[in-house]
Amino acid sequence: MGIRFRKLDESEYKGYAEDVKEVFSIAVYETYPECKDDDDFLSVEQMYPCMTEEKAVNYAIYSDEERVGGVTIQLDEETKENEVELLFIYPQYHSKGLGQKIWKAIEELYPWTKVWRLVTPYFEKRNIHFYVNKCGFKIVEFFNRHHRDEKNPESGREFHDEFFLFEKRMK
Repeated sequence: MGIRFRKLDESEYKGYAEDVKEVFSIAVYETYPECKDDDDFLSVEQMYPCMTEEKAVNYAIYSDEERVGGVTIQLDEETKENEVELLFIYPQYHSKGLGQKIWKAIEELYPWTKVWRLVTPYFEKRNIHFYVNKCGFKIVEFFNRHHRDEKNPESGREFHDEFFLFEKRMK
């Protein structure tokens, strides 16, 4: 199975953000069932800043010829420290080994990277397992009400208040 990335055109951002919301909502609804009635827990508009920043690149991800997910990366060619803002695989492709292939392909796409970073909610056990046990990331910080992430303003919603910062230093 070959992994391929296709850079998104700005006209595709809305549909991409809707896909992100749909996939990310699965874990949120499992943990916080009361959010099912709150269609605004993660709005498409909330995703636009990370998708449209100067250093952002947004891709659709394909396995062979089938679209299986997407990724938004903030690239910093000066520091060589890059951040994965959004990474998702459509649920029908979960547990098929694609995640590791996609991550390896991302690393190959940006071989000059010295450090990869990403943030994921504390309750996303599937993500935590994947990034730590499968991809070699380390948890380097825990954001919570006593230790805020200064880059992201407080949302006021419980599931937005506790995140892990992951880091992978490349050799």
